[in-house]
Amino acid sequence: MNTVNHAEVAVIGGGIVGCAVAYYIAKAGLDCMLIEKGDLVSGTSSRCDGNITSVDKDPGFDSQMSLISQDLVLELNKELEIPFEYRALGSLLVCESEIEMEAAEKWVKSQKEAGLPFKMLDRSDIRQESPYFADDILGGLECTTDSLINPYLFCYSLVEKAKQYDLKVYTHREVKSITKQDHFLIKTSNGSFTAKKVVNAAGVWAPFIGEMLGVHIPIKPRKGHIIVGSRQQPIGMRNVMEFGYLISKFGGVRQVDEETEKYGVALVLEPTESQNFLIGSSRQFVGYDGTIDLNVVKCIARRALRFFPKMNDFNIIRTYTGMRPWTEDHLPIVSHVDEVPGFYIAAGHEGDGISLAAVTGKLIEELIREQTETIIPAEPLRYNRFQKETVS
Repeated sequence: MNTVNHAEVAVIGGGIVGCAVAYYIAKAGLDCMLIEKGDLVSGTSSRCDGNITSVDKDPGFDSQMSLISQDLVLELNKELEIPFEYRALGSLLVCESEIEMEAAEKWVKSQKEAGLPFKMLDRSDIRQESPYFADDILGGLECTTDSLINPYLFCYSLVEKAKQYDLKVYTHREVKSITKQDHFLIKTSNGSFTAKKVVNAAGVWAPFIGEMLGVHIPIKPRKGHIIVGSRQQPIGMRNVMEFGYLISKFGGVRQVDEETEKYGVALVLEPTESQNFLIGSSRQFVGYDGTIDLNVVKCIARRALRFFPKMNDFNIIRTYTGMRPWTEDHLPIVSHVDEVPGFYIAAGHEGDGISLAAVTGKLIEELIREQTETIIPAEPLRYNRFQKETVS
């Protein structure tokens, strides 16, 4: 017979967002449980990079949200007991054409007006960053607040600290059904649980959790490939993206070859603490098919060599794919669902889950405690913003 376990709040999903949500809820003194269908950090959060960035966020609410999340991670670096390879070194966007340089100047101007520490870089600045850069890189920009973490370690550090606040963790419990009467009944592959409130932090699987309660969640999986390269010589210390990454992310048109455009490939290079490096990225809507496509891998490698041609003899360790939870306006859903009282969503971060996990966790905790003032405005992230208005 299944044992029924109860908590005031049940968080479904043990990725970086779910772990951050559970941490802040438990720290606030609420009775909380975390339910994960596999091991912790076994989904999207294990198949990504570790960038916490404002450099690639839209000026305004989006970039301010990221900046606040960066401040929270800085606090967590002091609070949490397991180090998570936190490195606050800033990040770069590099430009390969005069058109991109002009767009970058406008981007920097907008971000500075929004209060973020952005500045332009010229050709000599780029050469000082790394001897591996191509000689024809015209310049770029930097955001000095950006940082890098190890997502695995960050999640485990959050959970281990949350256990000190009495968080209960249940892994290898795949949620099979959720029903609601006076409380939520959550049936899993290994036992049943009850809770007064439920937070759906299941990432690309959030729509399946929503369906169990009759809630349509407009999130689609968007696949990305990442290549892991081995250290031969340090390439650089900071995260590097091409300016075209912004165009790819937000659906614009770039001056690139047909295959690069088809796969949504744009350079992202992240040095790890051991000075191995991650190279991305690609963006494809292919459902939940996580198969590695060597055509995409080759395209990413070619794109990396365009910016770092002297890396052509470096060794590749492996390649992996992950699914980003995409929404049509590129903002996550961090919200109560009015149609199902007590049900909350914290999902849809696309490629910003690492950047926004901390602020998401804090905001959900404040919403659950019905705080009138929250760490960021909740309105832009509300669930019902996707509902189409009907005209009578």
